[in-house]
Amino acid sequence: MIALLWFLAANAALLILGVSAEFGARWWLHRQGLYYVWPPGLRLYLHPDPEVFPELEPLARIEINCDGERGDEVPASAENLYRILAAGGSAVEGVLLDQPTSWPGALQRLLELPENLRILRASRAHVGNIGRSGIDSLALDLIFERVLPRYRHLNAIVIMVGGSDILQWLAKGEPSSFHPSPLPESEVFSCHPEGPFGWKPRELALLEFVKRLQWRWLRPVRIREHAGKWVGNARAMRAQAKEVRTSVSDPAAMLDHFEDHFRKLLQKAKAYADRVLVVQQPWFEKDYTPKELAHFWHGGVGDPQREEVAIFYSYQEVCRLMALMNTRAVRVADDLGVECLDLMPLLEPSLKTYYDFFHFAPAGAAAVATAVAAVLLRPVPYGKPRWSRGMGAPVL
Repeated sequence: MIALLWFLAANAALLILGVSAEFGARWWLHRQGLYYVWPPGLRLYLHPDPEVFPELEPLARIEINCDGERGDEVPASAENLYRILAAGGSAVEGVLLDQPTSWPGALQRLLELPENLRILRASRAHVGNIGRSGIDSLALDLIFERVLPRYRHLNAIVIMVGGSDILQWLAKGEPSSFHPSPLPESEVFSCHPEGPFGWKPRELALLEFVKRLQWRWLRPVRIREHAGKWVGNARAMRAQAKEVRTSVSDPAAMLDHFEDHFRKLLQKAKAYADRVLVVQQPWFEKDYTPKELAHFWHGGVGDPQREEVAIFYSYQEVCRLMALMNTRAVRVADDLGVECLDLMPLLEPSLKTYYDFFHFAPAGAAAVATAVAAVLLRPVPYGKPRWSRGMGAPVL
């Protein structure tokens, strides 16, 4: 009898301890109140599927620093540090490119050349990448609202966003009324204090707490083979589409939505950085060869990563929509006195530059880094914003 009482008491104590630890973890996460696009300490090594992406490197390392950025650790001392934050969607993330090959990674290497550090009047340069696939203007506005207050000082914020706004509108079948709901925090931030937490094992705050400690201190490497294999299926869907739409309805509602949130996110960026640079998102536009078309998969009604898609839009229409969106972006940047960089005249429209309609191959990423560096190495203009088109390369 006594043994049974001891057993029950021990189990009750363990239960109380576990519940207390769970509530403690929830309190700690809520009290920290920190939002990260990427979990600090994550190390993910991707091997792009060689049949789908023969032009890409065999290894794409994604290493997240303690500030939740894809990039090197930030130097301990901020003295004479030129710090840049790159933000936007998948064209910024560079998910299937190795970390130093992605254009934010290549940008840091360029800026850290001694000749360029002298121009920046800095001893170190750091580029942190918080780009993430699927991020549109609404989501980036939320990211800036939650993430930027963590930064003590940024010399520059480089922004490239807009393609996802168009693709999401097309995926919904081009609705005339476009008021998308904000994405849940879990789809925007890998780490956040919102939960929702429950009592199932995967819903415990304690598990989230332990995962964060593991990422930050143990830095395990996660390996994914055949990364992006689904893109091959998406390309096949595009090639075998039952319908290719060659016109769209009035995109005004979608463009107005983009313009509203783009203005808000630029205002937030200006409040936290000495300099803000809008890099207009480029795209692969030309009279395509059959080989080039075989690489494309964007522009469907639905999500080809998760479902069968039979209806796509012509790339002539997607190109037209991108031009309209960039016109809106330039207008907003002009109103707010923000610099813009037009990459379209600088990037060769070929499979050497892009491995699909939007995403950069290694050579394309290097060209983007060179163009962005050229702007940042020139003095900040006073008065009217400075438009950058083919301004030359930085010291190499």
